[in-house]
Amino acid sequence: MISLLDRLPPVTSEQRATLLAAPRTAEAHRALMADVMAMNAVQLGGQTARTTLPAEITVAAWNVERCLFPADTAAHLGAVAPDVVLLSEVDHGMARTGQHHTTAEMAKALGMVYAFGVEFHELDLGGATERAYCTDDVNALGWHGNAILSSVPFEAVTLIRLDDHGHWFSTDSGADPDQPRLGGRMALAAIVPTERGPICVVSTHLESNAGPAHRHAQFEILLKAVEDFAPNMPVLIGGDLNTGNHMPPEFDWRKETLFALGQEQGYSWEFTAEGMTTRPSLITPHPERVMKLDWLAGRDLVSRDKGILTSLDATGRPLADHDCVWCRIAI
Repeated sequence: MISLLDRLPPVTSEQRATLLAAPRTAEAHRALMADVMAMNAVQLGGQTARTTLPAEITVAAWNVERCLFPADTAAHLGAVAPDVVLLSEVDHGMARTGQHHTTAEMAKALGMVYAFGVEFHELDLGGATERAYCTDDVNALGWHGNAILSSVPFEAVTLIRLDDHGHWFSTDSGADPDQPRLGGRMALAAIVPTERGPICVVSTHLESNAGPAHRHAQFEILLKAVEDFAPNMPVLIGGDLNTGNHMPPEFDWRKETLFALGQEQGYSWEFTAEGMTTRPSLITPHPERVMKLDWLAGRDLVSRDKGILTSLDATGRPLADHDCVWCRIAI
């Protein structure tokens, strides 16, 4: 059962001690997930003056790579003026992003409501390039996850867990022993009202440290859960699907089987513009890694326009290592 809260309860000192001492197994991870309330909840907040979306809307999906610059990231979206924003890799109470609630700050700047769900509770400060941005030597909360911003209130919201075995916690999964994380890949789904009836929008993030079969299984879980949540409803799914990741040297997204899976279940990938979606950034300075990871897929919707918004701001500074994908849809 997913709880809808206006505040996510922090991990207690006792829970943290248990997390650090727990055996690095899938069984232990599942027990820990059940014990930490924030891993089974969605935080809701923000304000908006609008009540119903029009028959045509713009949706943007963006992996903002921790969201180092919430206000600037929000302002950058003005170029496409989205009605709904699907975010991944947003921090909440992390030292590397100044302990800010980056989702809440973006929502306030855009005049939107938000839903935030935890992908990982991070037990450390991150990698070397992230530590350079840390304002403290501990995380206030340690939340890192996905979000949906909307210019109208949500009618319903849920969190969908795509795995529970502790891919970044269990040593059986090859997790980094120096950076344990509680959690796993997930999605947020929300129903929003429009002039043509409700639609479901989904923000997701699939596994990077795996191959196509793993992501296929996650996407299968996602599609079934979305159908259970919003049966027979128009749906738009967006996010970092990590297509082609962990398949060097070519990073070939065309080897992924999840595209055919989506099409078999009535989804079209025509909502995604052509072109690669990653670039070197302040946290991820890898100029040789150019990939197409970010996608929008729709069901029972019409694509009117689509594009890729560069993550480079007016000064040439990268706001993230992913560009933003967006589409204009008719309901």
